[in-house]
Amino acid sequence: MLNQLWNDEAGFVISAELVLVLTIAVLAMIVGLSEVAVAVNTELNDISNAIGALNQSYAYTGFRASADGKTKSHYAGSRFNDAVDDCDLNNSCDLVTGTTGVTVNEAP
Repeated sequence: MLNQLWNDEAGFVISAELVLVLTIAVLAMIVGLSEVAVAVNTELNDISNAIGALNQSYAYTGFRASADGKTKSHYAGSRFNDAVDDCDLNNSCDLVTGTTGVTVNEAP
């Protein structure tokens, strides 16, 4: 019986193949997930640039109502001009995107 167990190699070949296949699959999955992370970071950077480029300026007019030469009500208008902030265009952010030489002002 011990001699039969010693000569039995049926399970060893399957185990070695399985270990090799699983190792290759795990390495491929790590590389794939790394590229997915880079792609997601790049797209989120594009979204942040789009939000930062929105002009949030606004203005509204006032009104004045008078009767018998006297002012009944008066409300002054207001205005806000949106200035470009430091992080609106992501010029100061270093992202690990895997692309070299890509700038904010890249042409399509």
